[in-house]
This record gives sequence, structure tokens and C-alpha cells, in this order.
Amino acid sequence: MARVCEPILISVPACVPVPVPEEPIGHGHGHAHGHEKNIRKEYMFISRDIISMSDFTKQEIVAILDYAEQLKVSAVPLLRGKILANCFFEPSTRTRLSFETAMKRLGGEVIGFADAKTTSVAKRESLYDSMKVIGQYADLIVIRHPLEGAARLAAEATDTPVINAGDGSNQHPTQTLLDLFSIRECQGKLDGLHIAFMGDFPHARTLHSLIQACSLFDVRMYFVISHGLDLPKPMYDELKSRSILFSIHASVEEIIPKIDILYVTRLQEERFLDKNEYLQKQPITLTPQKLENAKPTLRVLHPLPRVDELDPQLDATPYAYYFEQSQNGICLRQAIINLLVGVTG
Repeated sequence: MARVCEPILISVPACVPVPVPEEPIGHGHGHAHGHEKNIRKEYMFISRDIISMSDFTKQEIVAILDYAEQLKVSAVPLLRGKILANCFFEPSTRTRLSFETAMKRLGGEVIGFADAKTTSVAKRESLYDSMKVIGQYADLIVIRHPLEGAARLAAEATDTPVINAGDGSNQHPTQTLLDLFSIRECQGKLDGLHIAFMGDFPHARTLHSLIQACSLFDVRMYFVISHGLDLPKPMYDELKSRSILFSIHASVEEIIPKIDILYVTRLQEERFLDKNEYLQKQPITLTPQKLENAKPTLRVLHPLPRVDELDPQLDATPYAYYFEQSQNGICLRQAIINLLVGVTG
């Protein structure tokens, strides 16, 4: 699949894609059991980097979701003696702690940092050198970094598998996988859905990754855009070139009766170079009143944290699914860790 929106500001060679079989091994929701053997033998996840959603086929995504579904029911701690390095150059709550929880529940250990100022980066050490050394200490590296392309540079520096936990405004692949897991969990399928996106399209890496992944499925997309927070042109062009069905809307109310999933993100204050520009942008706030004409099965997802875009009164409605979505980060990341280490039971 062609890359939709993956600007690389650090010049590094792209990683070589791993060959995969043409036939899928997963068949959607409810068919997880019995697929562990196929995941191990037919899909080359061992020692693979997870940098961008463009590195995955639809069949690989389904295989990962199927395996995560198994682990949500029962995860056996098989990773004693394995070490995960959590390297967070940017703030994080859910991603960092869910990776740590996932690894510890699998029997492994976690090293790392949540503040780059406590590392040799403060002494002007290069990211390349840092990752090369950390790769000697751990079996997996999870990295979050403010620069787009940083995760791929990290992968070039070490033979240890690298997982991108967010690189600037670019990509957040494990968030997208847990988003897809949550969508399938609450809707029973991924194909045939109507999914709307609302938020900071220029800066939200979660939107970029999820839109890219949804284009692999039979999904009708709606983009609710306000205050010039438009979808990046490369994404528009890619969706059009691949004949993906989508439309642009100024308000969420006009599409509420049609949609199955509404995916919302906050305004990414930290990505605005001009703080005055940020202050001039007022996000659409989703309230229970705006969902009056929604399908009973509509679910609202949000990668969190939220600021002003989700009214807290939504929490008590049947539409809210963002806290379940956040919890799904544990089993999904357990699946990723096991697959990359090559221990699946």
C-alpha cells in the first residue's frame, strides 16, 4: 500500500517490508480461537519493527486483532527474562503505562525513562547513538518522540525490534490497532461500517494512522472539519487515487444518523508553533444533545486525553466507549510484544 501521510523529517532508509502470504489467516470478529499457530508460522512478526500502519496488510491487521482477542480472555506470562525499554521523549499516560502493564503481566521486565532530560540526550547525545546502546540492553524498544521520522531512525540504529509509540504528528500504529480492536469489539465487524472523524486533522497522528488503516477495509468515511483544521493534502490525494468513499462536513449533526463510529481527537496544543493560532482555534464540543438522532449502536471513540471536545456528560450515555477503548490497549500491546519476541504459547 502506498504511504498516505508519513513525512520523514530525519533522512533515513526505509525498512525492508517483511514478505507475507497472500491469503488471510483471520476472518474477522469471533474467529480468534485456533489462529495462534498460523500467526507464528505464516506471518513474519518476529523481530519486526512497528513504525507505520503502511507497513501492514489487511490480513496482518486481522491476525493481530484475533490474537489480541485471545489474550484479552487469557494471557499466560511467558516472557520471564525478557526486557522492554520504554523510551518516552514526550509525555504519555495511557501508552507508556499500558505497555508497562502489558509487559509485566506477561512476566517480563521494563526499563526506560519518561523524561529525556534525565538521559544523555541532555548532554547532546544523538538519538541514533542512544537507540543503538539501549538496543543492547533490551529485547524490545518502545519509543515516543516529538520529531516525525524518529522511530524509523531508531529502527535503523539497532537490530532490536522498535515500536513507534508516536513520532510527532506522523504515526501511532499501536493506538490504531487498539482502535480497530475496539471498533470490531463494539460493532462486531470492521467491513461495512460508516466511520466519522472529528478533530485536529493536521496534527493528530492518531487520525492519520487510523484513516490510513481504515482505507484497507470496506469503510465509508466522513470528515467533520472546522476552523481550517483540514485533512493534509497528501491524505486527500491518496484517498481519491484509491477511490475511497469519503465526504467533508461542517457539523457532526448532519451525519449522526448515518454513522456507526465517531472518532474524536483533541486539539494538539503542543504541535502549534504559534500559540496565538492555537488559541484562535475552537474545537467542536460533542454533547449528548448532538447525538439525539444517533443509531442506538453508535459508539464514540477517543484516544484520550480529552480537553474540551468531549462533554463529560457523554460518559454516562451508552455511546461512550473511550474508556473501554483505553483498556484494550493492554491486550493489544500484549499481542504485539509476544509476536515480536516470538513467544505466543
